[in-house]
Amino acid sequence: MTTIAAEIAKDLLSIEAVSLSPDEPFTWASGIKSPIYCDNRITMSYPKVRRAIAKGLAEEIKKNFPDVEVIAGTATAGIPHAAWVAEILDLPMVYIRSKAKDHGKGNQIEGRIKEGQKMVVIEDLISTGGSVLEAATAATKEGANVLGVAAIFTYELAKGVDNFKEADIKLVTLTNYSALIEIALEEKYINEDQLTLLKKWRENPENWLA
Repeated sequence: MTTIAAEIAKDLLSIEAVSLSPDEPFTWASGIKSPIYCDNRITMSYPKVRRAIAKGLAEEIKKNFPDVEVIAGTATAGIPHAAWVAEILDLPMVYIRSKAKDHGKGNQIEGRIKEGQKMVVIEDLISTGGSVLEAATAATKEGANVLGVAAIFTYELAKGVDNFKEADIKLVTLTNYSALIEIALEEKYINEDQLTLLKKWRENPENWLA
């Protein structure tokens, strides 16, 4: 596997932005027991990795959203990646707060957008997609024409897939759970038994330990 998905997955594993622990699961904020924990904020500290991510996202955006006019980052994790991608594409950049400010003009978008401006929103990680889809809705309310979302990694959870379909928003990602666990096996981060557990989790995240 020498695809961009494999290369970025390898990078995320090597810098420990992704940790796999199928035998001693992590507990997410939602209470879900998970064999994987992903913190893509760590990528900021590795210039070579963050450059590969920015270049990859820029290429995916050019290919999938050629009409894009502004790059938006979600607060806070999407902001640095949006800035690097906007620089590569020579486009304006804004960021979207999780909620509108309660002072001043009450903005939810920081930066400047024009009515109808074609936007791609950048997120670092997709689980159910809830927060980035809320950001896209907020951007639409402030006049943007959201073409889609670009992210570094997706857990490929069914709920996330359904949420993007329901919102009618296209999602493109550099890498994903399927690619990551295969690379993890290749690189000997996990064994075959652990791979089976990891596959079981994605199919049924709430009852995979049952």
